[in-house]
Amino acid sequence: MTHLKIFISPVEIGLTNFEMKGSAVQFQQRQMDEIAPIFLDHEAVKKFPSQTVVYSVQSWQPVAEGTPGGLFFGVSTIMPGKVGREYFMTKGHFHAQSDCAEFYWGVQGKGVLILMDRDRNTWGEEVYPGSLHYIGQDIAHRLANTGDQNLVVGACWPSDAGHDYDEIAGNGFSARLIEINGQPVLVSE
Repeated sequence: MTHLKIFISPVEIGLTNFEMKGSAVQFQQRQMDEIAPIFLDHEAVKKFPSQTVVYSVQSWQPVAEGTPGGLFFGVSTIMPGKVGREYFMTKGHFHAQSDCAEFYWGVQGKGVLILMDRDRNTWGEEVYPGSLHYIGQDIAHRLANTGDQNLVVGACWPSDAGHDYDEIAGNGFSARLIEINGQPVLVSE
């Protein structure tokens, strides 16, 4: 750093579309062929082109992953759609560093934040513009889009939290969010 110099932030965020810009922004997207196993109705999955984008994630990681005391910032966009009666959703994960918490907040659209503790109790919180969600330690989390437009959600998490996708990939959540009579409902597996 240069003493007494004023810098421009390397990242900007659009306040209307929440799109992140800057050379430090990382971008990834998940397509149907990558996440097909998370959906219950495997026949319905086959009806989608394999390259169908289900969700994307933008993130700014200003410190190295694993750095104690650092923070990462991200924006997830889950597209509208259903596989059978199950809503488009993210893979879901626990944190590798299980005592780490995270904040989510709704920016656009509507959805459900699906949460599960280590005893496999599962519940949800409605996500909408302005909703704020605290995800405590040892809580798996995934987002599902229950609306007809993109669900955009901001996130901030510790840089040493890490992601444990394997447990969810192997055991799933104990409940699924499906549409029943036009409403999202959590149903036990």
